[in-house]
Amino acid sequence: MEYDFRSITRRRGSGSYKWDAVPPFPVSGDGDDIIPMWVADMDFRVAPFIIEALGKRVDHGIFGYTSVPESFYRSTIGWFSKYHGWDIDREWMMYTSGVVPAISAVIKALTSPGDEVIVQTPVYNCFFSSIRNNGCVITENPLLYTPTGKTGEFTYTVDWEDLEKKCSSPKAKILLLCNPHNPAGRVWTKEELSRMGEIASRSGVIVVSDEIHCELVMEGYSYSPFASVSEKNCGNCITLCSPSKSFNTAGLQIANIIAPKEEWREKIDRAININEVCDVNPFGVIALEAAYTPEGKDWLDQLCRVIGRNYSLLREEFRSSLEEFPVCILEGTYLAWIDCHVLMDKGISSEKIEEELLKEEKVWINAGKMYGDDSFIRINLACPESLCREGIGRIVRGLRRLLSE
Repeated sequence: MEYDFRSITRRRGSGSYKWDAVPPFPVSGDGDDIIPMWVADMDFRVAPFIIEALGKRVDHGIFGYTSVPESFYRSTIGWFSKYHGWDIDREWMMYTSGVVPAISAVIKALTSPGDEVIVQTPVYNCFFSSIRNNGCVITENPLLYTPTGKTGEFTYTVDWEDLEKKCSSPKAKILLLCNPHNPAGRVWTKEELSRMGEIASRSGVIVVSDEIHCELVMEGYSYSPFASVSEKNCGNCITLCSPSKSFNTAGLQIANIIAPKEEWREKIDRAININEVCDVNPFGVIALEAAYTPEGKDWLDQLCRVIGRNYSLLREEFRSSLEEFPVCILEGTYLAWIDCHVLMDKGISSEKIEEELLKEEKVWINAGKMYGDDSFIRINLACPESLCREGIGRIVRGLRRLLSE
């Protein structure tokens, strides 16, 4: 079946955080002409089979506290086994309301204030807040900016020597991994994941792997769950996952914590209850079961092709008009990461770029500063092509103007 990724659904006025948030800078007019390409949710309607399943639940008419059924666990186990080659034991699984609450609960469970949590920057901004909120110290293992040899293109690799050094600290307790990586768009290879696992295990550092973007992989790349790569990885890892990013159901509030060690699960269960994130939305449970089906895989395959085309559109526009702004290769996620060093050299920060694009071009992107690097911007490509094309055109026009000033 061919699904509709072309139609534009009006979201403004629907209570959408992405579309209805008040801009952080004064903007002329009522803001109705702003194209939001910032916060990471998609502008595609949820798959029809998920809507149908939710509709049946709505028709029931009572939405009390939810008991998570065994079918929820079977759906997750079957999905990861069939499509990602990872056999999950039912006993390893715990549920909570989202991946960010899961990150916070796991850090609370497995660290003490003052312990170090390693992150590979630039990285998802909530990693920083989750670490700080639990009284821990952020230790950066900065990814290495790596030109590919092609004009206007780069990627990131791991600084292995630095990772060894950071893991060897006696206060280092967790390596908080992002797989696939947000915002760098890396889909880590099995070899890279294995090497990370070896380094962490040698130093007694637990790997906590945020794999929320795991279904969003571009053609030519392959996602591997960190825990699937080896027995050593599996035994020293806690995996956090959810269908929310891939199936555009973030508001339904559901996520899985997968922890092989009983000792860890007991501590995490306590932390989940301390943080009061032990109850979940009944619609999240139903959406997960509806998503993790062969229909869901077909819908995802089509979605990834659409995102790939949007990325190609952005890539070609920057190649032809803005070679001064290298684009990170998009292996996974729907988030483009753009190098703006040429503007930083002129004293224009990523926050200033965000402000100028919003004020002058009416397009809203994310400043790279929030991810740990002020020389970049992040662009959300998960929208119908016509909207994406208009948004990219505004970004190109704005960056060209800033470059010429």
